[in-house]
Amino acid sequence: MSVILLAASCLAGFGQEVETFVAGLLEQYPQARLLDVYKSCFQDYMGAEHLIGDTASVKAYLMQELATTGVDELMPWYQEPCGIEGNYVRVSLRAVHEGLIDDDTLLAAFIASANGEKRPTVESWAHRWHEILDVIVSMELNLPHYDQDRQLIEDALAQGQYAISHSADYRKAYSPHYRIVRRDIYEQSIAPLLPHPCCE
Repeated sequence: MSVILLAASCLAGFGQEVETFVAGLLEQYPQARLLDVYKSCFQDYMGAEHLIGDTASVKAYLMQELATTGVDELMPWYQEPCGIEGNYVRVSLRAVHEGLIDDDTLLAAFIASANGEKRPTVESWAHRWHEILDVIVSMELNLPHYDQDRQLIEDALAQGQYAISHSADYRKAYSPHYRIVRRDIYEQSIAPLLPHPCCE
């Protein structure tokens, strides 16, 4: 196979992966906007939003979130993969509230995930995001507030930033409370403690 044909084949495969991921996310979370698609994708690519040095304040924030969030306010899953490749997993605080894992286990996994490897550059992420966005545009999804969200993302990337919060619509509809954990750490320290997804 020629280099050109191989590149075209890889792009086609990537495009299908993006379409499958985005369609699945919007099926599960119909109130999601472009911001929410973006957030899941950057979590998958970039990992945690920053390195963690002050573990005491990170734990205090987790304990405050647990204390002020009831089980009824949490999304109904225990875990879900981030983005297209699933390099990271969102672990819901529901798992802690329901006693399946303790807060120290989740905190240790979260910190190890944040500090465990070198983060890609914002420039490399911006390139990947624009590849993803090209596929999203071709899907003609008619997402709400699309132009506004797209501009907000572009402005952040232009300033050398990549982390963006969930949209207000998503937060209101689904009340997301979770920590992201690198997949290998999740599989080793958390997955054995949670029900299998088919049984949730």
